[in-house]
Amino acid sequence: MASATITPDQDTILADIFIAAPPERVFQAITDPSQTRQWWGQKDMYRVTDGQSDLRPGGKWFSAGVGVDGSTFRVDGEYLEVSPPTLLVYTWNASWTENLRTVVRWDLVAENVHGLQSSGPQKMGTGTRVKITHSGFAGNGKEITGHGEGWKRVLGWMQLFVEQGKTIENR
Repeated sequence: MASATITPDQDTILADIFIAAPPERVFQAITDPSQTRQWWGQKDMYRVTDGQSDLRPGGKWFSAGVGVDGSTFRVDGEYLEVSPPTLLVYTWNASWTENLRTVVRWDLVAENVHGLQSSGPQKMGTGTRVKITHSGFAGNGKEITGHGEGWKRVLGWMQLFVEQGKTIENR
């Protein structure tokens, strides 16, 4: 289950989840627009319908979508750091926030997954600790709270997609 906390200065969200897949697979899910369209959203909330990614420092990206009420949205930015499969940093400019420019950092850390079986511990494979640092809210309480809740949902959706192939349509 994803967690998200807000720093005391109301500037940064720290979100975290474990995904039972290697960092390479998680990196693909967050950087390939054809994959994000499959998992980023929820039928009764909103869904991403379009996106592009020029995955390099200085490259531009965007995601666009529609809410359940028919309203449209867009999020865009520029890649600041790209180091597959462990680091992605980009600016985040959302159409629903006025003049709020923030930065999202994804750290993907490989972790071993261990399971207990009757014969004792047995290595089950490699997983990824996904850590998001979303900063630049400068005490904007409404936006940081909304984004914090949003990251918990988004990480949960990504986990279901990467681990089980669940999409907006079948989860």
